[in-house]
Amino acid sequence: RNLLDMDTFSKSDPVVVLFVQVSGSSEWKEFGRTEVIDNTLNPDFVRKFVLDYYFEEKQNLRFDDFLGQAFVALGEVIGSQRGRLERPLTGVPGKRCGTILLLAEELSNCRDIVTMQLCANKLDKKDFFGKSDPFLVFYRSNEDGTFTICHKTEVVKNTLNPVWQPFTIPVRALCNGDYDRTVKIDVYDWDRDGSHDFIGEFATSYRELSRAQSQFTVYEVLNPRKKCKKKKYVNSGTVTLLSFSVESEFTFVDYIRGGTQLNFTVAIDFTASNGLPSQPTSLHYASPYQLSAYALALKAVGEIIQDYDSDKLFPAYGFGAKVPPDGKISHQFPLNNNVENPSCAGIEGVLESYLQSLRTVQLYGPTNFAPVINQVAGTAAQVTDGSQYHVLLIITDGVISDMLQTKEAIVTASSLPMSIIIVGVGPAEFEAMEELDGDEVRLSSRGRYAERDIVQFVPFRDYVDDSGNQVLSMARLAKDVLAEIPEQLLSYMKTHDIKPRRADPE
Repeated sequence: RNLLDMDTFSKSDPVVVLFVQVSGSSEWKEFGRTEVIDNTLNPDFVRKFVLDYYFEEKQNLRFDDFLGQAFVALGEVIGSQRGRLERPLTGVPGKRCGTILLLAEELSNCRDIVTMQLCANKLDKKDFFGKSDPFLVFYRSNEDGTFTICHKTEVVKNTLNPVWQPFTIPVRALCNGDYDRTVKIDVYDWDRDGSHDFIGEFATSYRELSRAQSQFTVYEVLNPRKKCKKKKYVNSGTVTLLSFSVESEFTFVDYIRGGTQLNFTVAIDFTASNGLPSQPTSLHYASPYQLSAYALALKAVGEIIQDYDSDKLFPAYGFGAKVPPDGKISHQFPLNNNVENPSCAGIEGVLESYLQSLRTVQLYGPTNFAPVINQVAGTAAQVTDGSQYHVLLIITDGVISDMLQTKEAIVTASSLPMSIIIVGVGPAEFEAMEELDGDEVRLSSRGRYAERDIVQFVPFRDYVDDSGNQVLSMARLAKDVLAEIPEQLLSYMKTHDIKPRRADPE
């Protein structure tokens, strides 16, 4: 919108080039470019860019036109209201170069799920001593004319009039989202030795199948070899589509676009086992040349999460320290020293408060997780309608002192709109954390099992780049610790039957 006019006798002929930053490096690669639109300062480009979107990665984009450029993270566009983001173009000093308007939408037909049921009538008898044991095989046609198998029904024994169970298949698996693409269906008679006998085949399409929502559709099963041999051949039976229904499987993007806010809270371990912050051997040591492991982990995860939090205000706590003025041990003291409002402005604000706290508190112990988990769970319990989802990042160096209380707190929190990320820093063994993670065995406390798996644990040392490249270390860490968040958010919504809100119309 409102581009600078660079032509003398007419308006400019704009084009936009999209560059994508290579993960963990400063390199930019051209991804694509729009068409050129002649003679306008307010172009509406038709060409779309189809990008793979990963919540857990910082996907930096650069849009260049003939005047300037705009930098934006893909998460910012998706996290903005209605997936619509406006940014100023910068390039000509002292002049307004106009703005670029970015719109993001998820490819719609990729998440439709189809449920259908079929039956057959008077199929050819293939078995010598009994009737046939029929089953169906579905194939999706490819653009090169080949076919790929995409579904097999169960076998119905000893009948020429089988009724198969309803089954569910994603539309992208059935026809790759192309409603008119051929779907081929073969009918076989099952044999124990695997040499199944071909009964016949028929072809259809998603569009044709979908008409069964209002009427039964009957297909003739044809065997081409029989048809060639027998003059009076009619068919090898019929297959009837009894029912066909489509529903959309909601995605993480649907909820974000519908207004679900991610609320990010940080909890940092201030126990004495970290070492004196003034000593270079301390895990909290702030070198003038590089960030500490705590600061790196905080920045890596926080910089991605903040794109999905509209107010960019993050409550930040410390635990396991003696806090001024009275030197009492606290397991949830606000890093900004404001008990009434522990929120910091942006990740930079959290880092600032964290470094300030290191200068004022005394590192002590023990390592108690439960107080801060219960603190965030209490906030999460106040709004459970799907409009708010909480992510708690705990960064710690050691063994949990209150394991029983922590397990109890996590099991309770598992029914709330909440996820917990634990990053272990330093050389300690973290076996107890693996138990909390719950990937192998569902976490339980006092005979009560967690409703959902809400904990993701990673040891920071697994992500440190050998060459000392901190940007690469951060990218790797963020990718792994955030990978489960979309699935955990969806599991909460599904368990509580919460559908995404529709984005407000323009």
